[in-house]
Amino acid sequence: MFAIIGIIVVLGAVIGGYLMEHGHIMVLMQPAEFLIIGGSALGATLVGNPLYVLKGIGGNLLMILKPDHYNQSHYLKTLQMLYALFSTGRKQGDQALEAEIEDPENGASFSSFPHFVKDKKALAYVCDTLRMSLMGGAPYDLDTLMELDAETQEAEEHEPVSALQTTADALPGFGIVAAVLGVVVTMGALGGPPEEIGHKVAAALVGTFLGILLCYGVLGPLAALLGKHHDSTKQYFACLRSAVIAYAKGSSPLMSVEYGRRVIPTRNRPTFSELEGACKGGGAEAKAEAA
Repeated sequence: MFAIIGIIVVLGAVIGGYLMEHGHIMVLMQPAEFLIIGGSALGATLVGNPLYVLKGIGGNLLMILKPDHYNQSHYLKTLQMLYALFSTGRKQGDQALEAEIEDPENGASFSSFPHFVKDKKALAYVCDTLRMSLMGGAPYDLDTLMELDAETQEAEEHEPVSALQTTADALPGFGIVAAVLGVVVTMGALGGPPEEIGHKVAAALVGTFLGILLCYGVLGPLAALLGKHHDSTKQYFACLRSAVIAYAKGSSPLMSVEYGRRVIPTRNRPTFSELEGACKGGGAEAKAEAA
C-alpha cells in the first residue's frame, strides 16, 4: 500500500511542479512515446527472461498490495510451533517426532500454526532437515544442508527482482530511442509551421522524460522494495535454521527456540518473556497437559 502511495506522490510532485511552471498537461499526453517505451521495455523483458521468471515478476508485483507478514506475531507463532515440535521429540521420542513431520497437516505440534503448514517452502525446510537428523545426520552436516537450501531459494527468488531492475535500468535508454525517433520526425517536418515543429520537439523530449521518470520513480523503487521483501524471507529462514540446528545439537526445546529468537531482526523480535509465555502457556504440549 505504501508503495502505491509513494508512486502517487512521485507522479503528483512531478506533474504538480510542471503545472506550477505553467506547463500544458496535454503536451505530456503522447501515446506514441508510451507505446515505444512501454513496448520496447516489455519486449526486452520477454526476450531476456524465461517463463518462470516472468511469472515470478507478476507474482512479486502483487506483493506490493500486501503488508509484510513476517511481523512479530508471525515469528512468535513460528517459535511456539517449533517449541511444541521439539518438545514432542524430547519427551515422546524420535518415533513421535517422525510421525509429526511425516504428516504435518494432522500433527498436533503444527496445529497451533496452520499458516506454517501452508508455507510449503518453510515446511519442507524444517521437516526435511529433521528427517535427516532422525536418520543420523550430524549437526554440522545439517547446518550445511540448510545453508545450501537457503542459498538456492534466495538465488531463485532474486531472479524476478533482478529482471525487474534490469528493465528499470533500460528505460532511460528506451526513452532516448523514443526521443531520437521524435527528432527524426521533426527533421522531416522542417519548413512547416513553427508551431508544428515546436510540438514535435516537445513530443520527442517527452520520450526522454518518461524513460527517466519510470526508471527512477516507479520500476526502480519497486525492484528495491521487492528486494527488501525477499530479505525478510531470508531472515525468517535464518531463524528456522538456527532453531533446528540448536535442537539437533541437543539443546532443550526452549533453548533451541531462543537461538531462533536471537536471529530475528530487533524490529520484529519478541521478548524472552513473550516467547516463554507463548511456549509454556500454549501450544500442543500445554493443551495435552491441561487435558
